[in-house]
Amino acid sequence: MTFVCTACALSFWKGIYTLKNSKPVSSSQVIMTQLVLPSHTNSLGTIFGGTIMSWIDIAAAIAAQRHSNKEVVTASIDRLDFVAPVYKGWVVNLKASVNFTSRTSMEVGVRVDAENPKTGEMFHTASAYCTFVALGSNGKPTEIPSLELVTEDDKRRYEQAQRRREIRLQNKANS
Repeated sequence: MTFVCTACALSFWKGIYTLKNSKPVSSSQVIMTQLVLPSHTNSLGTIFGGTIMSWIDIAAAIAAQRHSNKEVVTASIDRLDFVAPVYKGWVVNLKASVNFTSRTSMEVGVRVDAENPKTGEMFHTASAYCTFVALGSNGKPTEIPSLELVTEDDKRRYEQAQRRREIRLQNKANS
C-alpha cells in the first residue's frame, strides 16, 4: 500500500512503514534537439516515423532514468500520434516529462515539435505516452521515488496519467 503526497510517500511493507524519497517533475524533465538529416528521411523527403519513435523512446528513457536514478526499460508506448510531417533540414525538439509514478514504473509523456529553420515556424508533430520500469542491480523491478506535484500542470498530468494507467491495467487483465 502506497500513499502519495506532494512532499513524500509512505510505503507499507511487511508491517513496517518507510519514508520514500520524492522528486519534483521538474528535476527529470528532458529537452532533446535533433536535426533531420537525409539518412532520416524517406522518398518524400519527410522523416521516417520509426526515427521519431526512436527519439521519443530515448528522450523518455532519459527522463525516467533521471527520476529513478536507475536503469530503466520500456514497458510500453501508447497513444503515439503523428500530427504533421517533418522535412529534411528541419529541427526536431522533444520534451519529455514524468507524469505518473507507481511502485516500480512510471509514465513519461513526450511532445515532439518541429521547427522550419527558414521561416522559424514551429509545428506540433507527434505526442506519446511511454511506460518505463526501473531495474535494480539484480535486473528485477525496483522501487522508485514518488512524484512531487508542484504545479497545477503537474497535478493535471498526474491525474490524467493515473486514468490512462487504470485503462492499461484493465486492458491487460481482459486480454
